Amino acid sequence: MFEKLSKKIGFTETETVVILYLAGLFIIGFVYVEFIKKDNGTDYKYIDYSKEDSLFAIYSGIDPEYDPDDSLLNNNLEIKKRVLELSDTIAYVKKDISALNEKSININTAGITELVKLPGIGEKTAEKIIELRTDRGKFKRLEELMDVKGIGEAKFNKIKKFLYID
Repeated sequence: MFEKLSKKIGFTETETVVILYLAGLFIIGFVYVEFIKKDNGTDYKYIDYSKEDSLFAIYSGIDPEYDPDDSLLNNNLEIKKRVLELSDTIAYVKKDISALNEKSININTAGITELVKLPGIGEKTAEKIIELRTDRGKFKRLEELMDVKGIGEAKFNKIKKFLYID
Protein backbone atom coordinates (compact mmCIF):
# COMPACT_ATOMS: atom_id res chain seq x y z
CA MET A 1 0.00 0.00 0.00
CA PHE A 2 2.77 2.47 0.93
CA GLU A 3 4.74 1.30 -2.07
CA LYS A 4 2.16 2.44 -4.65
CA LEU A 5 1.55 5.73 -2.84
CA SER A 6 5.26 6.53 -2.52
CA LYS A 7 5.80 5.86 -6.25
CA LYS A 8 2.93 8.19 -7.20
CA ILE A 9 4.16 11.00 -4.91
CA GLY A 10 7.84 10.47 -5.67
CA PHE A 11 8.96 9.81 -2.10
CA THR A 12 10.69 6.78 -0.66
CA GLU A 13 8.63 4.37 1.42
CA THR A 14 10.17 5.66 4.66
CA GLU A 15 9.42 9.30 3.78
CA THR A 16 5.80 8.41 2.99
CA VAL A 17 5.40 6.64 6.36
CA VAL A 18 6.83 9.63 8.25
CA ILE A 19 4.59 12.12 6.39
CA LEU A 20 1.48 10.02 7.02
CA TYR A 21 2.43 9.62 10.69
CA LEU A 22 2.82 13.42 11.13
CA ALA A 23 -0.44 14.10 9.26
CA GLY A 24 -2.23 11.58 11.50
CA LEU A 25 -0.87 13.25 14.65
CA PHE A 26 -1.98 16.64 13.37
CA ILE A 27 -5.52 15.40 12.68
CA ILE A 28 -5.76 13.70 16.09
CA GLY A 29 -4.55 16.88 17.83
CA PHE A 30 -7.01 19.04 15.92
CA VAL A 31 -9.95 16.75 16.76
CA TYR A 32 -8.92 16.69 20.43
CA VAL A 33 -8.65 20.47 20.75
CA GLU A 34 -11.82 21.29 18.80
CA PHE A 35 -14.22 18.57 19.91
CA ILE A 36 -13.01 16.68 22.96
CA LYS A 37 -11.34 19.30 25.11
CA LYS A 38 -14.03 21.63 26.35
CA ASP A 39 -13.45 25.02 27.94
CA ASN A 40 -14.68 24.40 31.45
CA GLY A 41 -15.12 28.11 32.14
CA THR A 42 -11.99 28.40 34.20
CA ASP A 43 -11.51 31.95 35.37
CA TYR A 44 -8.05 33.23 34.89
CA LYS A 45 -6.37 34.54 37.99
CA TYR A 46 -6.00 38.32 38.09
CA ILE A 47 -2.67 39.44 39.47
CA ASP A 48 -2.35 42.97 40.82
CA TYR A 49 1.03 44.41 39.88
CA SER A 50 0.39 47.92 41.23
CA LYS A 51 2.88 47.52 44.10
CA GLU A 52 5.64 46.42 41.72
CA ASP A 53 4.73 49.20 39.29
CA SER A 54 5.03 51.76 42.07
CA LEU A 55 8.44 50.45 43.10
CA PHE A 56 9.58 50.49 39.49
CA ALA A 57 8.36 54.06 39.10
CA ILE A 58 10.22 55.18 42.22
CA TYR A 59 13.51 53.55 41.26
CA SER A 60 13.36 54.60 37.61
CA GLY A 61 12.53 58.22 38.37
CA ILE A 62 9.04 58.15 36.88
CA ASP A 63 6.49 60.25 38.74
CA PRO A 64 4.22 57.74 40.56
CA GLU A 65 1.44 60.33 40.68
CA TYR A 66 1.36 60.53 36.87
CA ASP A 67 -2.18 60.46 35.56
CA PRO A 68 -2.45 60.07 31.79
CA ASP A 69 -5.77 61.96 31.83
CA ASP A 70 -4.03 64.94 33.42
CA SER A 71 -1.12 64.88 30.96
CA LEU A 72 -2.46 67.74 28.83
CA LEU A 73 -2.99 69.89 31.88
CA ASN A 74 0.49 69.08 33.16
CA ASN A 75 2.02 69.80 29.75
CA ASN A 76 0.28 73.18 29.63
CA LEU A 77 1.56 74.06 33.10
CA GLU A 78 5.08 72.95 32.20
CA ILE A 79 5.03 75.00 29.00
CA LYS A 80 3.81 78.07 30.89
CA LYS A 81 6.63 77.67 33.43
CA ARG A 82 9.20 77.44 30.66
CA VAL A 83 7.79 80.50 28.89
CA LEU A 84 7.90 82.49 32.13
CA GLU A 85 11.48 81.41 32.79
CA LEU A 86 12.42 82.29 29.22
CA SER A 87 10.71 85.68 29.40
CA ASP A 88 12.66 86.47 32.58
CA THR A 89 15.87 85.53 30.79
CA ILE A 90 14.97 87.64 27.77
CA ALA A 91 14.13 90.62 29.99
CA TYR A 92 17.49 90.20 31.74
CA VAL A 93 19.34 90.08 28.42
CA LYS A 94 17.45 93.12 27.11
CA LYS A 95 18.26 94.97 30.31
CA ASP A 96 21.96 94.16 29.84
CA ILE A 97 21.96 95.34 26.25
CA SER A 98 20.08 98.51 27.08
CA ALA A 99 22.61 99.17 29.86
CA LEU A 100 25.27 99.43 27.16
CA ASN A 101 25.63 102.85 25.65
CA GLU A 102 26.85 103.48 22.15
CA LYS A 103 30.63 103.73 21.95
CA SER A 104 30.91 102.60 25.58
CA ILE A 105 33.51 99.81 25.25
CA ASN A 106 37.09 100.45 24.21
CA ILE A 107 38.05 97.36 22.22
CA ASN A 108 41.76 97.81 23.01
CA THR A 109 41.33 97.86 26.81
CA ALA A 110 38.15 95.85 27.46
CA GLY A 111 38.33 92.72 29.57
CA ILE A 112 36.26 89.55 29.31
CA THR A 113 33.51 90.86 31.60
CA GLU A 114 32.98 93.94 29.43
CA LEU A 115 33.13 92.03 26.13
CA VAL A 116 30.60 89.45 27.32
CA LYS A 117 28.04 92.25 27.71
CA LEU A 118 28.04 92.68 23.93
CA PRO A 119 25.10 90.96 22.19
CA GLY A 120 26.09 87.56 20.82
CA ILE A 121 29.51 87.51 22.48
CA GLY A 122 30.12 84.75 24.97
CA GLU A 123 33.05 83.99 27.19
CA LYS A 124 34.94 81.96 24.58
CA THR A 125 34.55 84.62 21.89
CA ALA A 126 35.65 87.30 24.35
CA GLU A 127 38.77 85.24 25.08
CA LYS A 128 39.45 84.94 21.34
CA ILE A 129 39.11 88.72 20.93
CA ILE A 130 41.61 89.34 23.72
CA GLU A 131 43.96 86.70 22.29
CA LEU A 132 43.85 88.35 18.85
CA ARG A 133 44.42 91.76 20.44
CA THR A 134 47.53 90.54 22.31
CA ASP A 135 48.88 88.84 19.17
CA ARG A 136 48.48 91.93 16.99
CA GLY A 137 49.15 94.60 19.55
CA LYS A 138 46.19 96.94 19.39
CA PHE A 139 43.27 96.99 16.98
CA LYS A 140 43.60 99.76 14.44
CA ARG A 141 40.13 99.32 12.91
CA LEU A 142 36.94 97.79 14.31
CA GLU A 143 36.62 95.61 11.19
CA GLU A 144 39.60 93.57 12.42
CA LEU A 145 37.16 91.90 14.84
CA MET A 146 35.81 89.89 11.91
CA ASP A 147 39.11 87.98 11.92
CA VAL A 148 37.97 86.38 15.19
CA LYS A 149 36.39 82.98 14.63
CA GLY A 150 32.71 83.28 15.50
CA ILE A 151 32.32 86.91 14.50
CA GLY A 152 30.88 87.35 11.06
CA GLU A 153 29.47 90.37 9.32
CA ALA A 154 26.03 90.07 10.95
CA LYS A 155 27.39 89.80 14.49
CA PHE A 156 29.90 92.56 13.82
CA ASN A 157 27.09 94.88 12.66
CA LYS A 158 25.23 94.20 15.93
CA ILE A 159 28.17 95.00 18.20
CA LYS A 160 30.05 97.76 16.37
CA LYS A 161 27.81 100.54 17.68
CA PHE A 162 28.93 99.74 21.25
CA LEU A 163 32.65 99.74 20.46
CA TYR A 164 35.29 102.37 19.89
CA ILE A 165 39.06 102.46 19.44
CA ASP A 166 41.23 104.69 21.59
